[in-house]
Amino acid sequence: MAGDRPGPRARRGSGGARPGDLGATRLPRRRREEDPMRAFDALPAPLRRWLAEAARPWSSASCRRIWRRAMARGESVEAALARLTRAERRALMRDAMAPGAPPEIRSPVASTLRARA
Repeated sequence: MAGDRPGPRARRGSGGARPGDLGATRLPRRRREEDPMRAFDALPAPLRRWLAEAARPWSSASCRRIWRRAMARGESVEAALARLTRAERRALMRDAMAPGAPPEIRSPVASTLRARA
């Protein structure tokens, strides 16, 4: 009977997000006002490629902000991508050093930083 089963939200856990959807991160999650797929599709191709291989979940808005700032300063595409990689490295380090961060976060952070260096 339908009344015996928990509703969809109850099965997924608090907040409606399934565990693991965003990877192991202790950084705060925020609700977005825009359609994430439409926002992603509107990004420049090099930025979309960078995002597809990013080590952490990024919002299109935060990547677009970093990209536009770099472009406004007259930086090349390569310099803008390097700026994004540095921002990602800082976020990974903050995540790994957060109080109570589990050891499984620290190990992937170290390997990701070595791979992107």
